Amino acid sequence: MSGGARTGSRPPAAAGGTVAAGTPWRRRLELWLEQLAVERGLSPRTVASYRCDLLRLGEWLVREGRADLTAADARALADHLRALARAGIAPRSIARALSALRGYYGALVEEGERSDDPSEHLDAPRRWQRLPRVLDEEEVGRLLAAPDPATPAGVRDRAMLELLYATGLRVSELVGLRISQLRLEGGYLIAFGKGAKERIVPVGEAAETALRAYLGGTRPALARGRHDAVFVNLRGSPMTRQGFWKLLRNYARAGDIRLPGGGVSPHKLRHSFATHLVEHDADLRAVQAMLGHADISTTQIYTHVGQARMIEQARKHPRAR
Repeated sequence: MSGGARTGSRPPAAAGGTVAAGTPWRRRLELWLEQLAVERGLSPRTVASYRCDLLRLGEWLVREGRADLTAADARALADHLRALARAGIAPRSIARALSALRGYYGALVEEGERSDDPSEHLDAPRRWQRLPRVLDEEEVGRLLAAPDPATPAGVRDRAMLELLYATGLRVSELVGLRISQLRLEGGYLIAFGKGAKERIVPVGEAAETALRAYLGGTRPALARGRHDAVFVNLRGSPMTRQGFWKLLRNYARAGDIRLPGGGVSPHKLRHSFATHLVEHDADLRAVQAMLGHADISTTQIYTHVGQARMIEQARKHPRAR
């Protein structure tokens, strides 16, 4: 069976020598391990660790019906590393296993036994750790629909949620927004980010409609001309970060939206904004500008989130197992 035939849903077992030592891939592995010990002088402990990691991979490939260790492709290796993570293997141990893979397949390429290195583009576990959990588009829809538009608080909260998702503002930028920063006639607002850096952020049609509904009736009745903060609480004072967090958590519960790692937060809605833009083919530089990232590498995480979500969805296909 070809190397990409299955997705590798079973957890990996610890290497225990279940595959006969005389099989070709095991003989080739042992030859490489001997070279590490004799020619490169690696310690017995390091060699033993590499043997354990690569035997575990080799036996997993056999159980999953994949091509053997010598011929495995990049998809099979990536599936194996994800299986290790799902089984609760520590990131440091997965990083060591990745180091073993790169050393082994690099040697096969150097010696002309393979023309490609299937480990070349594998991500290190530290990148997996950084991937934020985001709301999918259906969850965002439930969140935005949760406020009651028949109440002043509901009109305000709908405007805040729509604007946060439409712009990717930080929560401090949202609650600190002033009337003078709005340019709704031009379809954008001026945001002041970290270090008071100014940037232009487009405001989508849905957010603009919700914001105009709030500004036209609810806000004047609450603020009564006392200040120029856009969003205010029911006493007419400027909305605080803590106040908005509380509202967001309540609406997430109402929408039955559950996320690990602290639940729904303003920053996860910002992550969702960026991820959905990338998934809909937005230019990464444009996303960087809207988020106010100084470095494009910070924005590039959202391409990996999109890839991870794509893989997750692809696994639901009936022929993917």
